[in-house]
Amino acid sequence: MSFATSSAGEPLREINTTPLIDVLLVLLVMIVLTIPVATHSLEYNLPSGEVTGAQPNPITNVLEITPEGTLVWNGRPTDEPGLVTLLGQVRAMKPEPEVQFRPDANASYRASARVLQIVKASGVTKFGFVGNEKYGTFSRGN
Repeated sequence: MSFATSSAGEPLREINTTPLIDVLLVLLVMIVLTIPVATHSLEYNLPSGEVTGAQPNPITNVLEITPEGTLVWNGRPTDEPGLVTLLGQVRAMKPEPEVQFRPDANASYRASARVLQIVKASGVTKFGFVGNEKYGTFSRGN
């Protein structure tokens, strides 16, 4: 084994980095070994049976809010308790039909937020916003 020596009292110019690299590799191995194994899984029910083609939803329900704050379900006025009942019926259907939300441009934001809270609490999974493309461009007021 040879050692680097300096002549005439000069400082040592070479540093032996092998022990440093060995220690770093050991630490890296220890860190990798202590990381927990990923045991998280995602539950997903895959369709079973033959699929013959896309089948449309048998019923599409439209939920609207008028500028006066009236809730309209498929063209018929309803109130919040009635909406809760209707959403419960939709949730119980197999397959679950889509509920389309179409608030009027002048409808109250508070009423829209309240309806969204009711829909979220009902557990309906097929819910969509429709008709928003007409609000993509706003006209300037005079």
